[in-house]
Amino acid sequence: MSQRSVEIILLCEDKQQEVFVRHFFTKRGFQKEKIRPKICPSGSQSAEQFVREKYPEEVKVYRSRANKLSIGLVVVIDADKKSPAQILQQLDQALVDNSQERRKADEAIAIFIPKRNIETWIHYLQGESVDEEREFSKFTNESDCKPYVDQLVSQCFRGDLDPQAPSSLKTACRELQRILRLRD
Repeated sequence: MSQRSVEIILLCEDKQQEVFVRHFFTKRGFQKEKIRPKICPSGSQSAEQFVREKYPEEVKVYRSRANKLSIGLVVVIDADKKSPAQILQQLDQALVDNSQERRKADEAIAIFIPKRNIETWIHYLQGESVDEEREFSKFTNESDCKPYVDQLVSQCFRGDLDPQAPSSLKTACRELQRILRLRD
């Protein structure tokens, strides 16, 4: 299937994550209209909790439609003070608690876990020296990340992400392959 007919469900914590990921996929040729974001409503609960609790529901939707449609699920959840491995374990457990199987290797379910937060990736892409323990403040205009996302698109697909890139960003580039399998 062509990228134009691929539907992507985007489960994320906030608008910054949505803008970052949506721009990334549209730069790779996916249709903006086919990316359906599910974002934590402001002030309703912990954004991390929202993603963790919605994950089994969205996996179920993905699995019910994957045999009929070209569909992918992209999950973005900040690691905050936890490790990405701990977050993956929590997401796996959420599936088990919902009587579902854990994510399988052949499923088009990509999980991006920025260590500390997505702003860490953006500051790195802006050329700053970052570590994944320091918390970066939110941007006032989420779209300010777009020129740096453009740079990431090129690096991820050429396979030349800098060795100094945050490890969680390197992992996200590998996770991306789960979605790219959907295209021609």
